[in-house]
Amino acid sequence: MQVSSFKGKVLLTGGSGFIASHVLDCLLEHSYEVVVTARSEEKGRRIVDSIDGSLGKKVSFAVVEDIARDGAFDEVVKAHPFDYVVHTASPYQLRFDDPVKDCLDPAIKGTTGILKSVKAFAPTVKRIVITSSSAAVLNPPNHPKVYDETSWADVTWDQAVSDPAQTYRASKKFSEKAAWDFIAAEQPGFDLATINNTYTFGPIPRSLASLGGLNTSNHRIRDMVQGKMKHAIQPTAPVFTFVDVRDVALAHVRAMAFPEAGGHRFYVVGGYFSNTRIADIIRGSHPELRNQLPPADSADDFPSELWQFDTSKSKKLLGLEYTGLEKSVVDTVDSILKFGCVDN
Repeated sequence: MQVSSFKGKVLLTGGSGFIASHVLDCLLEHSYEVVVTARSEEKGRRIVDSIDGSLGKKVSFAVVEDIARDGAFDEVVKAHPFDYVVHTASPYQLRFDDPVKDCLDPAIKGTTGILKSVKAFAPTVKRIVITSSSAAVLNPPNHPKVYDETSWADVTWDQAVSDPAQTYRASKKFSEKAAWDFIAAEQPGFDLATINNTYTFGPIPRSLASLGGLNTSNHRIRDMVQGKMKHAIQPTAPVFTFVDVRDVALAHVRAMAFPEAGGHRFYVVGGYFSNTRIADIIRGSHPELRNQLPPADSADDFPSELWQFDTSKSKKLLGLEYTGLEKSVVDTVDSILKFGCVDN
């Protein structure tokens, strides 16, 4: 399978995000032109300025301050003859003043908003790929033996608005459900694919302003490098599955470009991890950090029995070959050290 035979212009939303930064790199590697959206002029400029050399000429940005606003994407989709859209923009936070206003509405309305704008004003778009999440798949603590693309989180709207611990999970479930419902009801001229990735590790974005803005999954690696776990390792729970961000990015691009990927969810998982396993990898690869790391005899909290995952669809339809935990962790640490790990 060769993505490079498919060329075109792509709208990439949420361009300053961790996953989006790697999707952007992957799109440029495969000769696409890209317009990224950002919430401010400053963030948009930082993204474009981070691109080296001639590739920078293939990237521009548009400001979309509030993705939940009606018609938020109208002007940007009117301004360019896009072939594809990759929608990664969605809130991630675990504390809310208002769960609906702060999380559920931006996730759901942002997703349906981009679909409505494209249907109304972008007839050239062939496919939209949406970044969903394993949060829309998993059902803790009542896990089945095996998860795959047929699995959906069982969280309810009432739980979402009353229990902050459930709000983010619900935002991913209901926004993805809304997207599939839109396709079924509206029958637009484009089709849809979704990427349901688990905890995502990998090199930090070039355009990152500070390590405080690092994606949540990578916090555990950052914290180990910065010595924040050197006295005691933190629990791994609730999720023990990971995927490398470069595999996630490639999944987005191939789901966008391969005709047979249309109409599919893709549960994207590279393997298992625990915080102790991560610390052991760092201890072996970066001995100069040993005094920053948790005690070498830290107990491994990896469960004796854990759910399995079936990623055969992503391997068959997208041709994914997943990166192992060691390479993902080592490359992440290298990128943090290059950035400057004393920056909190």
